[in-house]
Amino acid sequence: MRRARACYGRSSMNSDLGSSAALAEELQASRTRIVEAADEARRRIERDLHDGAQQRLVTASMLLKVAMRGAADDSRLREDLERVAAELDAGLGELRELARGIHPAVLTAKGLSAAIDALAARSSVPVRVVGSLPARPAAAVELALYFTVAEALTNVAKYAAATEVVVTIEGDDQQAQVEVRDDGRGGADPTAGSGLRGLVDRLGALRGHLHVESPEGGGTVLRAVVPRDPHDPRADTNCGCCAVGQCRCAA
Repeated sequence: MRRARACYGRSSMNSDLGSSAALAEELQASRTRIVEAADEARRRIERDLHDGAQQRLVTASMLLKVAMRGAADDSRLREDLERVAAELDAGLGELRELARGIHPAVLTAKGLSAAIDALAARSSVPVRVVGSLPARPAAAVELALYFTVAEALTNVAKYAAATEVVVTIEGDDQQAQVEVRDDGRGGADPTAGSGLRGLVDRLGALRGHLHVESPEGGGTVLRAVVPRDPHDPRADTNCGCCAVGQCRCAA
Protein backbone atom coordinates (compact mmCIF):
# COMPACT_ATOMS: atom_id res chain seq x y z
CA MET A 1 0.00 0.00 0.00
CA ARG A 2 2.79 2.38 0.89
CA ARG A 3 4.56 1.52 -2.33
CA ALA A 4 1.46 2.14 -4.39
CA ARG A 5 0.85 5.40 -2.59
CA ALA A 6 4.47 6.51 -3.20
CA CYS A 7 4.25 5.65 -6.87
CA TYR A 8 1.02 7.60 -7.18
CA GLY A 9 2.61 10.56 -5.41
CA ARG A 10 5.47 10.73 -7.91
CA SER A 11 3.09 10.44 -10.83
CA SER A 12 0.91 13.19 -9.42
CA MET A 13 3.93 15.41 -8.79
CA ASN A 14 5.21 14.92 -12.32
CA SER A 15 1.75 15.67 -13.66
CA ASP A 16 1.53 18.81 -11.53
CA LEU A 17 4.98 19.94 -12.62
CA GLY A 18 4.06 19.32 -16.25
CA SER A 19 0.84 21.27 -15.86
CA SER A 20 2.66 24.14 -14.16
CA ALA A 21 5.27 24.27 -16.93
CA ALA A 22 2.56 24.25 -19.60
CA LEU A 23 0.66 26.99 -17.79
CA ALA A 24 3.81 29.10 -17.45
CA GLU A 25 4.57 28.65 -21.15
CA GLU A 26 1.03 29.63 -22.15
CA LEU A 27 1.22 32.68 -19.90
CA GLN A 28 4.50 33.68 -21.54
CA ALA A 29 3.04 33.14 -25.02
CA SER A 30 0.02 35.23 -24.06
CA ARG A 31 2.27 38.10 -22.92
CA THR A 32 4.12 37.95 -26.22
CA ARG A 33 0.87 38.03 -28.23
CA ILE A 34 -0.36 41.04 -26.23
CA VAL A 35 2.81 42.99 -27.02
CA GLU A 36 2.61 42.05 -30.69
CA ALA A 37 -1.05 43.10 -30.89
CA ALA A 38 -0.23 46.45 -29.29
CA ASP A 39 2.65 46.95 -31.72
CA GLU A 40 0.40 46.21 -34.69
CA ALA A 41 -2.07 48.80 -33.38
CA ARG A 42 0.81 51.28 -33.18
CA ARG A 43 1.74 50.58 -36.80
CA ARG A 44 -1.87 51.06 -37.90
CA ILE A 45 -2.17 54.39 -36.08
CA GLU A 46 1.13 55.57 -37.57
CA ARG A 47 -0.08 54.66 -41.08
CA ASP A 48 -3.40 56.41 -40.50
CA LEU A 49 -1.66 59.56 -39.29
CA HIS A 50 0.76 59.54 -42.20
CA ASP A 51 -1.80 58.80 -44.90
CA GLY A 52 -4.62 60.85 -43.40
CA ALA A 53 -4.15 63.84 -41.12
CA GLN A 54 -0.52 64.48 -42.07
CA GLN A 55 -1.25 64.55 -45.80
CA ARG A 56 -4.18 66.90 -45.28
CA LEU A 57 -2.00 69.30 -43.31
CA VAL A 58 0.69 69.20 -46.00
CA THR A 59 -1.93 70.02 -48.64
CA ALA A 60 -3.33 72.84 -46.48
CA SER A 61 0.19 74.25 -46.06
CA MET A 62 0.75 74.25 -49.82
CA LEU A 63 -2.59 76.00 -50.45
CA LEU A 64 -1.79 78.59 -47.80
CA LYS A 65 1.53 79.40 -49.44
CA VAL A 66 -0.28 79.96 -52.73
CA ALA A 67 -2.68 82.32 -50.95
CA MET A 68 0.27 84.17 -49.42
CA ARG A 69 1.75 84.83 -52.83
CA GLY A 70 -1.61 86.19 -53.95
CA ALA A 71 -1.70 88.53 -50.96
CA ALA A 72 1.66 90.16 -51.72
CA ASP A 73 0.02 93.60 -52.10
CA ASP A 74 -1.80 93.45 -48.77
CA SER A 75 0.84 93.57 -46.03
CA ARG A 76 -1.57 93.06 -43.15
CA LEU A 77 -3.25 90.06 -44.75
CA ARG A 78 0.14 88.62 -45.61
CA GLU A 79 1.29 88.96 -41.98
CA ASP A 80 -1.85 87.19 -40.80
CA LEU A 81 -1.31 84.39 -43.30
CA GLU A 82 2.33 84.05 -42.28
CA ARG A 83 1.28 83.56 -38.65
CA VAL A 84 -1.23 80.93 -39.72
CA ALA A 85 1.46 79.23 -41.82
CA ALA A 86 3.86 79.19 -38.86
CA GLU A 87 1.24 77.60 -36.61
CA LEU A 88 0.37 75.05 -39.30
CA ASP A 89 4.02 74.11 -39.79
CA ALA A 90 4.48 73.75 -36.03
CA GLY A 91 1.41 71.53 -35.80
CA LEU A 92 2.65 69.41 -38.71
CA GLY A 93 6.02 69.02 -37.00
CA GLU A 94 4.37 67.94 -33.77
CA LEU A 95 2.22 65.44 -35.64
CA ARG A 96 5.29 63.96 -37.32
CA GLU A 97 7.00 63.64 -33.94
CA LEU A 98 3.88 62.00 -32.52
CA ALA A 99 3.71 59.52 -35.40
CA ARG A 100 7.41 58.76 -35.00
CA GLY A 101 6.92 58.11 -31.29
CA ILE A 102 3.95 55.83 -31.89
CA HIS A 103 5.77 53.74 -34.45
CA PRO A 104 8.75 55.02 -36.45
CA ALA A 105 8.18 54.56 -40.18
CA VAL A 106 11.92 54.26 -40.80
CA LEU A 107 12.03 51.16 -38.57
CA THR A 108 9.42 49.40 -40.69
CA ALA A 109 10.96 50.50 -43.97
CA LYS A 110 14.70 50.17 -43.29
CA GLY A 111 15.24 48.24 -40.09
CA LEU A 112 16.81 48.76 -36.69
CA SER A 113 20.18 50.25 -37.69
CA ALA A 114 18.61 53.00 -39.80
CA ALA A 115 16.05 53.80 -37.09
CA ILE A 116 18.76 54.07 -34.43
CA ASP A 117 20.84 56.25 -36.76
CA ALA A 118 17.83 58.58 -36.95
CA LEU A 119 17.60 58.66 -33.14
CA ALA A 120 21.31 59.44 -32.92
CA ALA A 121 20.99 62.29 -35.41
CA ARG A 122 18.31 63.94 -33.25
CA SER A 123 20.13 63.46 -29.94
CA SER A 124 21.41 66.52 -28.10
CA VAL A 125 24.37 64.43 -26.89
CA PRO A 126 26.85 63.10 -29.49
CA VAL A 127 26.03 59.48 -30.30
CA ARG A 128 28.20 56.93 -32.09
CA VAL A 129 26.42 53.85 -33.48
CA VAL A 130 28.40 50.69 -34.17
CA GLY A 131 27.49 47.19 -35.29
CA SER A 132 24.40 45.73 -36.91
CA LEU A 133 22.23 42.63 -36.94
CA PRO A 134 22.97 39.86 -39.47
CA ALA A 135 19.28 39.78 -40.42
CA ARG A 136 16.07 41.44 -39.28
CA PRO A 137 14.46 39.78 -36.24
CA ALA A 138 10.73 39.64 -35.48
CA ALA A 139 9.00 43.02 -35.77
CA ALA A 140 8.16 43.11 -32.05
CA VAL A 141 11.81 42.45 -31.21
CA GLU A 142 12.97 45.29 -33.47
CA LEU A 143 10.51 47.67 -31.88
CA ALA A 144 11.49 46.66 -28.34
CA LEU A 145 15.17 47.28 -29.10
CA TYR A 146 14.34 50.60 -30.77
CA PHE A 147 12.34 51.76 -27.73
CA THR A 148 15.21 50.66 -25.47
CA VAL A 149 17.65 52.92 -27.31
CA ALA A 150 15.10 55.77 -27.52
CA GLU A 151 14.43 55.64 -23.77
CA ALA A 152 18.13 55.39 -22.96
CA LEU A 153 19.02 58.41 -25.14
CA THR A 154 16.18 60.42 -23.62
CA ASN A 155 17.44 59.63 -20.12
CA VAL A 156 21.01 60.51 -21.07
CA ALA A 157 19.91 63.90 -22.41
CA LYS A 158 17.80 64.63 -19.31
CA TYR A 159 19.82 63.27 -16.44
CA ALA A 160 23.27 61.91 -17.26
CA ALA A 161 25.31 65.06 -18.00
CA ALA A 162 27.21 62.89 -20.49
CA THR A 163 29.52 64.05 -23.28
CA GLU A 164 29.27 60.93 -25.45
CA VAL A 165 27.06 57.89 -25.99
CA VAL A 166 28.00 54.70 -27.81
CA VAL A 167 25.19 52.47 -29.09
CA THR A 168 26.23 48.94 -30.06
CA ILE A 169 23.96 46.65 -32.08
CA GLU A 170 24.82 42.98 -32.32
CA GLY A 171 23.28 39.55 -32.53
CA ASP A 172 23.41 36.07 -34.01
CA ASP A 173 20.93 33.49 -35.24
CA GLN A 174 19.48 33.08 -31.73
CA GLN A 175 19.25 36.54 -30.16
CA ALA A 176 19.50 40.28 -30.79
CA GLN A 177 21.05 42.82 -28.48
CA VAL A 178 21.57 46.56 -28.11
CA GLU A 179 23.87 48.27 -25.64
CA VAL A 180 23.79 51.97 -24.78
CA ARG A 181 26.88 53.19 -22.92
CA ASP A 182 27.39 56.77 -21.72
CA ASP A 183 30.10 58.59 -19.76
CA GLY A 184 27.69 60.49 -17.50
CA ARG A 185 27.07 60.61 -13.77
CA GLY A 186 25.51 57.14 -13.42
CA GLY A 187 22.99 56.19 -10.77
CA ALA A 188 20.24 54.95 -13.11
CA ASP A 189 17.70 52.65 -11.42
CA PRO A 190 15.11 50.62 -13.39
CA THR A 191 12.81 50.62 -10.35
CA ALA A 192 12.78 54.40 -9.92
CA GLY A 193 10.67 55.42 -12.92
CA SER A 194 8.16 54.15 -15.43
CA GLY A 195 10.44 54.36 -18.48
CA LEU A 196 12.96 51.66 -17.66
CA ARG A 197 10.33 49.67 -15.76
CA GLY A 198 8.23 49.64 -18.92
CA LEU A 199 11.22 48.36 -20.90
CA VAL A 200 11.72 45.55 -18.36
CA ASP A 201 8.09 44.51 -18.86
CA ARG A 202 8.19 44.79 -22.67
CA LEU A 203 11.43 42.84 -22.98
CA GLY A 204 10.23 40.23 -20.49
CA ALA A 205 7.07 39.69 -22.53
CA LEU A 206 9.33 38.80 -25.47
CA ARG A 207 11.46 36.39 -23.38
CA GLY A 208 14.20 39.00 -23.10
CA HIS A 209 15.66 41.02 -20.29
CA LEU A 210 17.28 44.34 -19.42
CA HIS A 211 20.71 44.62 -17.83
CA VAL A 212 21.66 47.91 -16.15
CA GLU A 213 25.05 48.78 -14.72
CA SER A 214 25.16 52.34 -13.40
CA PRO A 215 27.52 53.07 -10.50
CA GLU A 216 27.43 56.60 -9.13
CA GLY A 217 29.91 58.71 -11.08
CA GLY A 218 30.78 55.85 -13.40
CA GLY A 219 28.43 56.26 -16.36
CA THR A 220 25.65 53.90 -17.35
CA VAL A 221 25.58 50.75 -19.45
CA LEU A 222 22.13 49.59 -20.48
CA ARG A 223 21.86 46.33 -22.40
CA ALA A 224 18.73 44.70 -23.82
CA VAL A 225 18.85 41.07 -24.93
CA VAL A 226 15.92 39.47 -26.77
CA PRO A 227 15.45 36.21 -28.71
CA ARG A 228 15.10 36.75 -32.43
CA ASP A 229 11.94 34.62 -32.28
CA PRO A 230 10.05 35.28 -29.03
CA HIS A 231 7.57 32.50 -29.84
CA ASP A 232 10.24 29.82 -29.58
CA PRO A 233 9.94 28.28 -26.09
CA ARG A 234 13.57 27.14 -26.37
CA ALA A 235 14.77 30.71 -26.79
CA ASP A 236 17.76 31.51 -24.59
CA THR A 237 18.81 35.10 -23.87
CA ASN A 238 21.74 34.40 -21.62
CA CYS A 239 24.07 37.41 -21.73
CA GLY A 240 26.38 36.25 -18.97
CA CYS A 241 25.23 38.83 -16.43
CA CYS A 242 22.61 36.73 -14.66
CA ALA A 243 25.17 34.27 -13.28
CA VAL A 244 26.95 37.02 -11.37
CA GLY A 245 23.79 38.71 -10.10
CA GLN A 246 23.93 41.78 -12.34
CA CYS A 247 20.81 41.19 -14.40
CA ARG A 248 17.91 43.53 -13.61
CA CYS A 249 15.31 41.64 -15.61
CA ALA A 250 13.31 41.03 -12.42
CA ALA A 251 13.99 44.42 -10.83
